[in-house]
Amino acid sequence: MTTPMLYRRRFIPDELIHLKDDTILVMEPDLIITKWITLHPRNDIARGISAFYLDKGYKISKIYDKYDHVVYWYCDIIQAKKDPDKNTIIIEDLLIDVLLYEDGTVQIVDLDELSDALDQKLITQKEATYALRTLNTLLRTIYDGHFDTLQVPVNQTEQF
Repeated sequence: MTTPMLYRRRFIPDELIHLKDDTILVMEPDLIITKWITLHPRNDIARGISAFYLDKGYKISKIYDKYDHVVYWYCDIIQAKKDPDKNTIIIEDLLIDVLLYEDGTVQIVDLDELSDALDQKLITQKEATYALRTLNTLLRTIYDGHFDTLQVPVNQTEQF
């Protein structure tokens, strides 16, 4: 079987993007690791390495600036929709994000977007509940000092 095509689905703004320029470094049933450059030029970030934990519902990304310094770790709450007939995996961004900075600061962002998406019926109640429960699990992992277990696959593939 050939490597599936990866897509990113966002609800706000509404978009479906083929991640055709991402390089897939690891492809396992519940883990995909990619490296990428930003789709649109930015001053704050330039590239990253992402681990899609399909079974856990998060994407953990190590984000670099144009000088190859780590800016932060960026965690998206996601759900994956696999279509073996079309050989695609659509990664849906469920809006909530967690940023972890080198100094240990943890920032949760875009809860307002989750509320907006729910109000506008862009996502279902079930998806919103899943996103919040997944966020809770991720935060427990971080606060219990086990985030490094999610970083290991990314750090191991950095040399690719």
